[in-house]
Amino acid sequence: MADAAPVQSVPVPEPVDVVAGLKGAMRRLASGVAIVTALGDEAPVGMAATSITSLTMDPPAVLVCVNQSAGIHAHLSPGCPVSINLLSRHQRDVSAAFGGAVAREARFGVGQWTPDAHGLPILEEAQANLSCTIDSLTPYGTHSIVIARVEGVRLSDAVDPLIFQDGAYL
Repeated sequence: MADAAPVQSVPVPEPVDVVAGLKGAMRRLASGVAIVTALGDEAPVGMAATSITSLTMDPPAVLVCVNQSAGIHAHLSPGCPVSINLLSRHQRDVSAAFGGAVAREARFGVGQWTPDAHGLPILEEAQANLSCTIDSLTPYGTHSIVIARVEGVRLSDAVDPLIFQDGAYL
């Protein structure tokens, strides 16, 4: 009988607080940056978002996670139109404005915006613009999961997205 290979012990990582660990883990995930816009009471509202993904192609839909404390949240409900603007690398100023660096009422002064078929602002020179209608909004913890049916798409010629990772743009 052959001698068994010696067993090597694997170091066990120190326990991490789950919330702090999850935040640290998600900072390692590179994400595209988008601006989500909706119709407010008197003017359009918008927010920067990195928690956006395609959900299905039949029907064409996307999933967006929105903090319930975000100003746009009160204007989101099933049947409401939203636009999702996937930012180009040169649009860091737009991301910063909608991320809170500019007052809500002045955000649409950053970048060049034109209305879509619903009258929502869509950003010129974005990687892509998605015109959508919300199908469902599901609260979960501090956020809501928004499922929006994509009804129109406009693509730019170049593929040069704005990417965010570990608190900075790449």
